[in-house]
Amino acid sequence: MEAQEVQKEIANDLSVHSAAAKRRMSKRLKKRQAAEKRFRFYGLSAICIGLMFLVILFTTIIGKGWPAFLQTSIQLNVNLDPEIVDPTGGRNVEKLMQANYTKIARNALYTEFGGKPKNRKTRKLMHKLLSRGVDVQIRDQVVANPSLIGKTIPIWLYAHGNVDAVLKGAIDRNTENSSRLVKDEQLAWMDKLVASGKMVKRFNWGLFTNPASSQPETAGLGVALIGTFFMVIIVLFLAIPIGVAAALYLEEFAPKNRLTDIIEVNINNLAAVPSIVFGLLGLAVFINFMGLPRSGSIVGGLVLALMTLPTIIIATRSALRAVSPSIREGAYGVGASKIQTIFHHVLPLAFPGIMTGTIIGIVQAVGETAPLLMIGMVAFVQDFPTTPMEPATALPVQIYMWATSAERGFVERTAGATMVLLAGLFVLNAGAVYLRRKYERKW
Repeated sequence: MEAQEVQKEIANDLSVHSAAAKRRMSKRLKKRQAAEKRFRFYGLSAICIGLMFLVILFTTIIGKGWPAFLQTSIQLNVNLDPEIVDPTGGRNVEKLMQANYTKIARNALYTEFGGKPKNRKTRKLMHKLLSRGVDVQIRDQVVANPSLIGKTIPIWLYAHGNVDAVLKGAIDRNTENSSRLVKDEQLAWMDKLVASGKMVKRFNWGLFTNPASSQPETAGLGVALIGTFFMVIIVLFLAIPIGVAAALYLEEFAPKNRLTDIIEVNINNLAAVPSIVFGLLGLAVFINFMGLPRSGSIVGGLVLALMTLPTIIIATRSALRAVSPSIREGAYGVGASKIQTIFHHVLPLAFPGIMTGTIIGIVQAVGETAPLLMIGMVAFVQDFPTTPMEPATALPVQIYMWATSAERGFVERTAGATMVLLAGLFVLNAGAVYLRRKYERKW
């Protein structure tokens, strides 16, 4: 009996301990599940916050930038009076360039409103309907086709930036006349032109073709786009071959010793060096020592190539390491040499990773501003460069210059140029993804 009672007590104790253990395990399991739910919530919250800020960023940029792709223009019947354009009749290009085309544009504007106003103040207000860059518009047409001299032709001329702002809603028409940049008389003339269909908002091709200008309505990205193109070409032809060759040597041929370890550490450190340091290097070496032209695309391309090299080397080495050792062993097994193994087997398999790293490096270079400011690419350039040796600027630098301008119209120009830059970066990234998926091989 006593033995049975002892066994029962032991069984009861075990059941009690088992139930307590189960409760403790259940409690710990609930804590782990709660911790996992919290972690998921934190991760999802971080993603949502990031997406929210991204949406806010793009909404702000697009909301402010899309008006830059539209430009208010006025169609006027312009009389290219020979007495003003070419009084000598010699059709000399230099003389044609120096003609008073502003007077011609104003005469066309007077004709549109029934004659030249006698009041000087009224004339000044009327003049402010047109951009100060209309003389260039008329001059370019005359120089391109001198046979137009003596004829009256319809030409779409840029409206003044304030007029453009009224039609885009940036200036409130209901503001008091004394506080408004566009006066009541000008609003009446604008309404008349809009009603007749001679003042409209047209797609602003000038944003892509015009050079730099102090007037927002005539300012464009033409020089910046050419300068950026030249620099990207220089980066492609310098950084990619040198970077891939250096990565191949370090990964496949260089002996593993103290020297190569030092080189590897320095390459990793260069990838983290602030970009302005590369600008200082370019200023000291390429401009002051080598005598290359300041503000030239060649200097910008060399500086950006130096910046991109560490990224390309690191990405290429990672892509080479990712190739399975069995590929090399199989190639050696069928008698291939080291060079044949690398160029016939390893490089094709590593190509997607190499291209991805290369394009990421180029995208980073295209978006850099600080090093370009250091080498003088912030200069005001109106002449289109035909070679990398001529002065130019770049897209991010042009955005910086417009962002620091006080004119109202440059606000939308800044956002519009940012949209162009982001579109270019998106295309480059999309190209990287496409190439990676197209050439990716699995083993």
